[in-house]
Amino acid sequence: MIDETDSGVHRAAPELLALSHSIHSEPELSFEEHRSVAKLTDLLAAHDFEIERGVADLPTAFTATFGSGDLVIGICAEYDALPEIGHACGHNIIAAAAAGAAVALAPLADSLGITVRLLGTPAEESGGGKVLMLERGVFDGVGAALMVHPGPFDIVGATSLALSDVAVTYTGRAAHASAAPEWGINAGDAVTVAQVAVGLLRQHLSPGQQLHGIVGDGGLAPNIVPGHAELLYYLRATSSESLAALTRKAFGCFEAGAVATGCTHEIRTVSPTYEELTPDPWLVAQFRREAEAIGRSPLAPELEGFRPLGSTDMGNVTNVLPGIHPVIGLDSAGAVTHQPEFAAACITESADTAVLDGARLLARTAVRAAQDPAVRDRLLDGAEARASR
Repeated sequence: MIDETDSGVHRAAPELLALSHSIHSEPELSFEEHRSVAKLTDLLAAHDFEIERGVADLPTAFTATFGSGDLVIGICAEYDALPEIGHACGHNIIAAAAAGAAVALAPLADSLGITVRLLGTPAEESGGGKVLMLERGVFDGVGAALMVHPGPFDIVGATSLALSDVAVTYTGRAAHASAAPEWGINAGDAVTVAQVAVGLLRQHLSPGQQLHGIVGDGGLAPNIVPGHAELLYYLRATSSESLAALTRKAFGCFEAGAVATGCTHEIRTVSPTYEELTPDPWLVAQFRREAEAIGRSPLAPELEGFRPLGSTDMGNVTNVLPGIHPVIGLDSAGAVTHQPEFAAACITESADTAVLDGARLLARTAVRAAQDPAVRDRLLDGAEARASR
C-alpha cells in the first residue's frame, strides 16, 4: 500500500503544486483565510471528500472526510500568513502536503479500515485555531493527528515552546506636553518602565524561557502626554509549568510600569495559550524510517531538542492525542522562517519537492499505523477513552 500512496501523490502532483502556489500568491491573515479555504475544499470535494465548513463556529475552519473505518486519521492543514511578509512560515506547503496525503489515502480507506479526515485549522500564527477546535470537539474521535511544517532542514521529532500571547494596556491622562505636563499621567513612560524591568528580568530567566514584544501604541503626538499606551508580548517556555512561573514574573514587570507612573493597567490574553509539542514516539520513529527510505536525511534525534521551533497550537493537540509535527526541509538559501527570503523560497522547486515528499511521508506513516495491530489498538483505545470522559 505504500507504493499506492506514493502513486496517489504522484497523480495529484499538478493540482497539489498549483494549490501551494495559489495559496502563496494570495496570503491571508488569521481567521481571514476565506480564499485559501475555498481552494483547499474545492480540491478535496473534487476527490469526493465530504466537506463541513465553519466547524467550531470558526468561519475559516473546516473538515473534509472520506471513508467510514473505525480508526480516524486526522491530517492538519494550516493556511494563514504573516502580516506584510506573507507565507514566510510556509503554510501554503502545509496545506498542500496535507491535501496530498488525504487524497492519496482516500482510495485505501476501506481496505485499511480508516476514516481520512483533513482538519482545516485557521489562525496558527495568532489566534490558536487548533486550540479552539480542540476545545469545541472537532478532534473528538480522531485516533492520531499528523502534519508537516517546512523549514531549512528536516527535523522529525520537532519540539516547540509553550506560549502566552498578551496585551498590556496602560491608561494615564493626556495633557499638553509643554504647557501643562504636570496635569498628565504618562502611559508611554509606563511602557518604558515595564520594558526596562523586562530587560533586567532576562538575566534571571530559566533555561528555555523567552520574552519578546513590541509597543503596539506609544501615543499620538510628541506634544501630547500619552494618556494611553500598549505593549504586545509573547512569553515562551519549554513547558506549561515553566511558562506559568515566567508569567508571574513578567506580570510583575508590567505592573511596575503602572506603579511607577501612576497609571492603571490591564493585561488581556490575545490568543489561547499554546502548549509545548509532545510528539508521539512511535509516530516519530515511523516517520523517520519513511523519510530515510525515500532518501531524506533528517537531523539526528540527539540534536532535535537544541533548537525549539518557536510555538504552535499543534502542541495542544499533541498533549491530548497522539500526533506529530515534523519539519520537512527545503533549500531556503540560508533564510529562516518569518523572513521575506523564506517566503520567496516557499514556491521554488525545492519547496514543491517538500510538498510532495511531505504528502508521501504523512500517508506512509498513516498506512503503517493502520496496519500495525498494536498501534492501531492503542490509537482506537485512546480515542474511545477520550470520548468517555
